[in-house]
Amino acid sequence: MDHSLRRLYEDLRSVAVAVVYPPGEDRDVLVEQLKRIGCRIHLHWPFPDGPPAGVDVIFFQVSQCGRNSAAWSASEVEATLIALSEYETPTTLKQLLKTNAHGVLTRPFRSAGVLSTLVLARSAKQFQGRQQSKINKLESTIKARRVIEKAIRVLMDHQGLDERAAYEHMRTRATGLRVSVAEVAAMIIEASEAMEKLGLGALRPGPSQHN
Repeated sequence: MDHSLRRLYEDLRSVAVAVVYPPGEDRDVLVEQLKRIGCRIHLHWPFPDGPPAGVDVIFFQVSQCGRNSAAWSASEVEATLIALSEYETPTTLKQLLKTNAHGVLTRPFRSAGVLSTLVLARSAKQFQGRQQSKINKLESTIKARRVIEKAIRVLMDHQGLDERAAYEHMRTRATGLRVSVAEVAAMIIEASEAMEKLGLGALRPGPSQHN
């Protein structure tokens, strides 16, 4: 067996799967195939108030009526979500879209297709996680840049430094304190705002403090 495929099956054998679906033939077919794959199964019914904890994948019912429909969204759940749809109707499709599920199986469930759905859904979840991580990092960078720019203006307005000197001042302090420039910038802004609240204004340092 190819090394990548071997790793895939080894990964699936360690996966904890919750199946949120009423007892019956359809659930039995799904559970039996998941057991063949090697997944650890946790059965849940009636439909729980919140997503099952401590699992990697959740297969869950999406029906045309009742509170079960679109109960969870992939953006709010840590596990990979795979919807179990009973009918392909406009109402059901609308419910599926609300869940943002990573995959979907439609009744009648068959053994064929469970493995591919599971693999593709987990891949989609991982890709989503990587994209979200990049977004979070970008948002953090933008936020830090805005804080630094604001601190530079504070130093320019109240300490008599030009833009380059203000940044170098923060960078030097950051190195000495072993923190990021953004953290030093936040300290400067906090100190400036505190001085203003106390009605003390901003004190200009002597020439030696500009270095």
